Amino acid sequence: MITGTATWERLILLLPALVIGGGLVAGVLILLGRAFAHSVRESGHKRLVVAGLVALAGAVVVLTYLGVELPRE
Repeated sequence: MITGTATWERLILLLPALVIGGGLVAGVLILLGRAFAHSVRESGHKRLVVAGLVALAGAVVVLTYLGVELPRE
């Protein structure tokens, strides 16, 4: 039934699932972000945590720019 329809009809049919899925993902990210922010506020080494995150992000950017890929088994 879905395979014989036009693309816009298929998108309209799947729109509720996409909206609900996007809302669930956003909700989980908000909860995890708030929990992480609370953990950083409670820790005694806030600057060390932030410096570690910046270093991790920098390493990911540099390795991505260099084209390093993880081995796949």
